[in-house]
Amino acid sequence: MPTAARARLLATAERLFYAEGVRAVGVERLLAESGVGRASFYRHFPGKDDLVVAVLEERLARWRADLVAAVERRGGGVLAVFDELDAQVVDPAFRGCAAINAMVEAADRGSAEHRVAAAHKRALADYLGGLAGDADLGETLLLLVDGALVTALRDPSAGAARRARAVAERLL
Repeated sequence: MPTAARARLLATAERLFYAEGVRAVGVERLLAESGVGRASFYRHFPGKDDLVVAVLEERLARWRADLVAAVERRGGGVLAVFDELDAQVVDPAFRGCAAINAMVEAADRGSAEHRVAAAHKRALADYLGGLAGDADLGETLLLLVDGALVTALRDPSAGAARRARAVAERLL
């Protein structure tokens, strides 16, 4: 059963991890900013890595659900994915893809963080393939999505999602 302390830890960790990176944020800072005591932290999470996994699982599941809803609002189809990404990457709080960021920081492909992020990417490729009506095309479309997200992190004014959309349109 989730508690208020657990919810505060997750919310604080998600905000800080996304803005600054997992490795840059220590447990002491998480405790101070969330207002949760050390004993409560360890009652909910055996360690920081377990908190990281919980944050990733929740954030990535919510992001996929929000993407599906946004694509449906935009009329459906693969191209609507890129339209939604274009809207997301101009947000001043945009710090890239949480899954890609986690894989870069975790580096170890066997780590729980890396596995959660990789599972998210597989689910996204499956979703894209389903939208395209071609499961094999899902991984190719994911390359365009990931490229747009990384490029937008480097240069938000570059219109990376719009350019990726144009490539996707030609592929389709």
